[in-house]
Parts: sequence; structure tokens; C-alpha cells
Amino acid sequence: MIRLPGSGRTSWRWAAAGVMAAALTLLLTAPPAVAGEKPSAVAGGKPPAVAGEKPPAVAGGKPSGVVAEGAAPRLEEHACPVPVPTGTRCGFLVVPERRSVPGSREIRVGYAVHRSTAADRKPDPVVYTSGGPGSPSIQLTGYLTDMALGRDRDVVVIEQRGSRWSRPRLDCPEVARALVDTLTLPGQTSDPTERTRIASGATACRDRLTRLGVDLRGYVTSEIVADVVDLRRALGYDQWNLFGVSYSTRSMLAAAAADPSGTRSVVLDSYWPEQARLYDLGKADLEAALAKLGRKWRGLPGRFAAMVRRLNERPARLESTDPITGRPLTLRLTGDDVATILTEAMHEVDVLPIVPALVDGVADGDDRPLQALADQAGGGLLSHEFGLYHSVLCQDEVPLNVFADQGHPRSFIAVADQAVCAAWGLPRSAGGAATAAATATTPAITAPVLVVGGEFDPATPPGRARTAAQALPGARFTEFAGVGHAVFLSSRCGRRTISAFVADPRSAAPCDPRQAAYPIWGPGEFHLTSAVYRMSMGAWWLLIPFVLFFVTSAVQLGVGSAAFVRRRRARTVSSAVALTTVAGLAGVAFTLLTGVGVYGAARHDQTALAVGIPTAVMWYGTLAVLSAVLSVVVFVRSRFRWRPAVPAVVGAVLLVWWFLFL
Repeated sequence: MIRLPGSGRTSWRWAAAGVMAAALTLLLTAPPAVAGEKPSAVAGGKPPAVAGEKPPAVAGGKPSGVVAEGAAPRLEEHACPVPVPTGTRCGFLVVPERRSVPGSREIRVGYAVHRSTAADRKPDPVVYTSGGPGSPSIQLTGYLTDMALGRDRDVVVIEQRGSRWSRPRLDCPEVARALVDTLTLPGQTSDPTERTRIASGATACRDRLTRLGVDLRGYVTSEIVADVVDLRRALGYDQWNLFGVSYSTRSMLAAAAADPSGTRSVVLDSYWPEQARLYDLGKADLEAALAKLGRKWRGLPGRFAAMVRRLNERPARLESTDPITGRPLTLRLTGDDVATILTEAMHEVDVLPIVPALVDGVADGDDRPLQALADQAGGGLLSHEFGLYHSVLCQDEVPLNVFADQGHPRSFIAVADQAVCAAWGLPRSAGGAATAAATATTPAITAPVLVVGGEFDPATPPGRARTAAQALPGARFTEFAGVGHAVFLSSRCGRRTISAFVADPRSAAPCDPRQAAYPIWGPGEFHLTSAVYRMSMGAWWLLIPFVLFFVTSAVQLGVGSAAFVRRRRARTVSSAVALTTVAGLAGVAFTLLTGVGVYGAARHDQTALAVGIPTAVMWYGTLAVLSAVLSVVVFVRSRFRWRPAVPAVVGAVLLVWWFLFL
């Protein structure tokens, strides 16, 4: 499934918000670098190139040559295209574009192998591929090797054919351009003019890929499955452990059915069963996830409907940056647009806690919290190779859906996918039916299977995954509380559970999956504001009133304390000195408590700061009010002298900033 905010946790993070919070308390932390390992050879076959060489160009192009009939897939050396741990080697698996067509041309499927240096290294590696379809995978090599499963096992990462680090690369900037353009128009994505724009981009992309020699009929799930099986044989491993997430759970489960003797175990994270109709069930899946989130925020589904209705009538106008050109861009987001973007954002574990508060605020007319979502959504459109994404879905998934009108919200992803598939006119994949048949034939799955799902996942609901897991012999299902999509990217307990299963499929759970990492913010617990996010994105000047107030309060406290000490010796302390000292103390306390509160929120869930701050922080404003009022009293009692005027004016500016702007 496409992930608008990006693929995995690496792209949906407002780290700058955490830095902003740290600045408030003059604290700054940085993670240590990970020590590298000595490179070592790959098991079996000719070793690919060592990490660190010049990255290859990956733009779509015409791979030369055709596959001789009966020729076995082979490996080619190549540099790793992204930073990977020391000891990782990369290359290409050379296979036919269409195995069923004699003399089909060769294509190259990217992969990486990190060899474990453990003394007790196991002979069966873990092989992983990302979801999407069309998400890149090799960039997660280091993340996987840092999991416990990578300590004593090789980690193999295989790209999907046509993805970013394979050749040809089936990118579709024409489609991405059309999708970005639709978000700048106030109308619905389902409007004929917008569908025509998307279809035109799709046609241009298809024609370009065709001129490059690409046969889109070769980019389907059944061929991806065959690539996985062929890579095991080419690398020389007798068995390995299959690990898929989201879309790749389909291909990995089918690979286990196609290669039972080569499969030791299977991990399916955010399982997307063949029988699940992505588009027809999407609205119901979202409503179910909102109902779960609404357990602490009653009426959330109704508030969500009100938000969609309001924005469909009056789209939100937001200034952002064009993810393709880098130029300023004005977005006009309808309720359907926001519902789609928010659904994708709900994949992330640290976004989920703020969803109820965000929905409630936007439903009441406050569009400021949408800024962070809008900024991230554009970049997410570039995280997939749309040529591969649509090639797979148009042949394997779209034909299984009826696309009945279910009312609002209408996912603009579903509308766009339908428009692209209609423009491309690809036939339903026979291979897709074969893959479904293979996974439906449960006796073919002989390896133990672990299925994991997130409690609030709106894309691959845990209830459906649990039911599907029951049809797999020897499978067990675990649901993780407080998690959205892609459990291994979101849950430490999830990673431990997966690693323990790979080590011993009969092992008990190493942790309690019912413990959520982030509590859901309840009514009145979260104050919506875009101020922290705007500061983190470069509007540092917005922090000036806060800094000036801190400096002024510190001076008041210092001067007042010094005068207090001097006059105490004379046993006479003027009211002006006392008021100045208390004003300074209240101001310093306000700034320090605010900084600590915001920094604490950032350490707990820095993403939340992109849309607001804990309401408790706002109550610290009473100290600012006390400080400002006392400063004004001192100013008046001094008969309006200029020195007492400074803290009075600064305090007044701070109060305006705090209560009106923040």
C-alpha cells in the first residue's frame, strides 16, 4: 500500500521539533554512531560488490540482452546504492522480465547481503523486502541488522523488480506531478477534470516506459515471488526465513508456498491477505480504526465526519513546498484529501496519539494542525515508484474491486489508482490469480508462520489479519497495542517478538504486546498550535518574545535579589524591590517550566509537537501573567520611568504571543 508520509519511520518525523524543544531548555542530545564490521563474503555464488563504492545510476532504461531459454538466473556485482553497514555486499539478480515469454529481455533486481560475523552464525538468513508495492528496501539493511535477528544470521534484502534500486526503475514523475497538482485545486479528486489530469500523466508515463522497452505485464506479484525464490538458489542458501510487511506479505507467503523446502519460517507484518479488497474495504477499515481511537475520545467518528464535511465545503488553504520542483506551492485540501492524508499518517505509531485532538480541532474550524500533514504528504508522493506500484495493483488488485460509491470520504488514492489503471488498460494478471491460488492452498505452507498486526492499523486491520492467519497451518497471530502499520518499525516489543520467533518458532512471547508505547491524548489534554512546528521549520523569530521575556525576568530576579540583600541589612525593603524580585522569579519559573514541559513532550513523542503541546504547559502562562502584572505595577508606581517600562512592555508582548498566537 502506498504510504503518503513516506515509507516507514524514516520519513514521518519532525525531528526539528525535538531540537526546538531542546533549545528551550538548552539541552541537545545526539545518538552515537554505530560501529561498522569487517566485510565478508556472501554465502554461495560470486560475491557482489563491497559497500562504499560509487552508487549506480538507477534511472529507468533499457537493460540490454535477452535471456536464453533454460538459462538460470545469475548474480552481478554492483555497488550498494545507499549507505549500508560495513560488511554488506550488493548486486543484481539477473532474471527474465517475463518468465512465461521465451526470449524475454533481462532485467536486474537489486539486493544486499549482510553477513553475520557471530561465532555461532546460523546457516539460514533472514530475507526481507518492503511493501508498497514500489517501496525501496535496501536502505533498511542497517535497521534489520541492528535487530536481534541480525546478530547471528545473515540479513538479505531484496528489492522488488522495477523499484528504486532495481533496473529498470519504473518511476512515474508524470503521475506524481498530476497528483500534486490535484492537491492545489479546490475541487474533488473524483471530478472529471482532475481524473483527466491524472489519466494524462499516467498515459505519458506508460508511453515513456514503453519506449524504453519496458513490458509492464512483467511487473506483477507472481514474478516478484519468483525473484525471491531464484535469489535464494543463486546465493546458495539451503533455507532462509522470509520476512514481509504490508504488500510484501503477499509475495513472501506465496514464495513460501512455491519454495517449501527452502523456507524455514515466515514473518508477516501487517498482513494483507489475497482476499482483502483494498479499495472496497478502505472506508470501513478507516471507520473501524477511528472507532478504536475513539474509546478515549467519545464521538470521534462523528467529529471526523464533521471535519470531512466542513473541508469539502470550504477547502483548507495551506502554503507548502512543491516536492518535485522545491518551489512554493499553495494547497487546497478538501475533506477527502485530508481524510486520505490522515489515514496514511495513522500508519505511524507516534501520530496516532494526536489524531483525536487534531480531528476535533479541524472540525471546529482550526486548519493550523494540517500544516505538518500537508508538508509531509507531498514528499511522500515521491517515496514510491509509481510505475511499479500501478503495474502491480492494476493487474493484481484493482480488478478484484467494484469501486461502489460509498460516499465521503473518498480516498484520492483510490480515485487516482482507478484513473491510472483505466488509462493503462492492462489485463488482469493470470499470475495474480495463480498467486492467490498458491496462498489459498494452505497445505503448501509447511513452515511456521508469525503474523503480527497493529491495533490501530487502518490499512491492514488486525481483525482481518487474525482471521486470515487462522487459515494458515501452524500460524500464530499477535496484536500490538497502540501501533499502526508496520509493527517492526513501530514497536520495540514487536521487533523482539519477531526476532525471538526467527530464533525459535516455538518460543514464547518475550514481552507484553498489550503495552502501548504512547497513550492517546484525551479531551482537554492537548492544545493545538502550529507554533512549535513553524519554529522548527525555520521561523526562529517566533521565539524572540519568549527569549526576551526570559532574559528580562532573569535580570529582574538578579537585580531585585541583589537590592533585597543590600536593603535587608538596613532592615528596609521597598515594595518596588519586592515586586521586581517576585516578577522576575515568576518569569524565570514560567520559562523554565515551559521549556522542561515542551522538552519532556518531545522526548516522549516529538511528532506531537508538530500539531500542538500538552495543555498542562499552557497553564504555566499564569506565572507569566503574574510576572507581567507585577512589572506593570512597578512601572506605574515608578511614575512611568523608562527602566521599569522595559519589563512591563516585554511582559505585555509575551502575553499577547502566548495567549493569542500560541
